[in-house]
Order: sequence, then structure tokens, then C-alpha cells
Amino acid sequence: VQLVESGGGLVQPGDSLTLACAASGSTVRNYVIGWFRQTPGREREGVASVCLGGRAYYGDSVKGRFTASRDNAKGTVSLQMTSLEPEDTAVYYCAAGSTCGVLDRAQYSTWGQGTQVTVSS
Repeated sequence: VQLVESGGGLVQPGDSLTLACAASGSTVRNYVIGWFRQTPGREREGVASVCLGGRAYYGDSVKGRFTASRDNAKGTVSLQMTSLEPEDTAVYYCAAGSTCGVLDRAQYSTWGQGTQVTVSS
């Protein structure tokens, strides 16, 4: 499977933004999809894990603000981000894995190229 993220950009604090992860080469319905983010000098942080049936698990820093969902028919997984904060600034990646609910990057084998999200006034 190949993954491509889109939807990043520059927004102001408090704004919302939705990222998309499109899969090709294999059907996305076969994979757990994780969202991660990374800033320079820091470890890649798990944001959300979307299970095959659509149930999602979230990292503590985004609970209540981010919502991950999947549309297997379209082959896409989305990450809706609300109440964005400057601390959410990062490159966001989606990744394919097989273990539901895990936010450990080692459990994901295929990664997209990332999309930049910048939250700044």
C-alpha cells in the first residue's frame, strides 16, 4: 500500500483543519491506519489509531479536539482537527499497520511523506 497525506497548511490558533490520507496499491480496508506528528528534534508522536471497523484511539494531547475516521469505499482516512494550538504545529504522517489502537510507531510499516501543519497567529 502507498499512502499520501494532504490538507496541511497555515492556520490561526482556534481554527480547524482536516487532513486526508489516501491509499493506493492495496485496499485501505485491510490496514489499521495511524496518524503521527513530528517536530524537529522531537520523537514522532502518535496522534490517532483508526481500527478496521472505524473505532479510533487518540493520544492524550489531542483527545477531545481531534477526530479520526475512515471511508473504506473511498480508500481514505481523515483526521479532523479542531481548536488548534501552536503546539500542534508539526509534520503529520499517516501510516499503515495491523495492530488496532496502538500509537507506537514501530507497529506501523508503511508511511506517507507527511504534510505540514502550522498553527500561528
